[in-house]
Amino acid sequence: MKVDEIEDARKNIIKADGAWDIFAKAEALSVGRGKKVQTFVPDESNKEEILKVCLGRTGNLRAPTVTTGKSVYVGYNDAMYQELT
Repeated sequence: MKVDEIEDARKNIIKADGAWDIFAKAEALSVGRGKKVQTFVPDESNKEEILKVCLGRTGNLRAPTVTTGKSVYVGYNDAMYQELT
């Protein structure tokens, strides 16, 4: 996979509003948590549910977060990222 930009999540902290700005532009959002992957089509009706699974205990956007085209991937799951290669 070609990476255009990398940001350090410890230096560039993204809270709920900033995260939603990223998700609202996406056509698809995949969230990996362990062996489980949840897929969403972001819109206002599922905003709270999406933010609940995409923000960590501190209220920051979980890492890694990858944006490619109109898709966003949050968290880590092997199968989820194999789709990108």
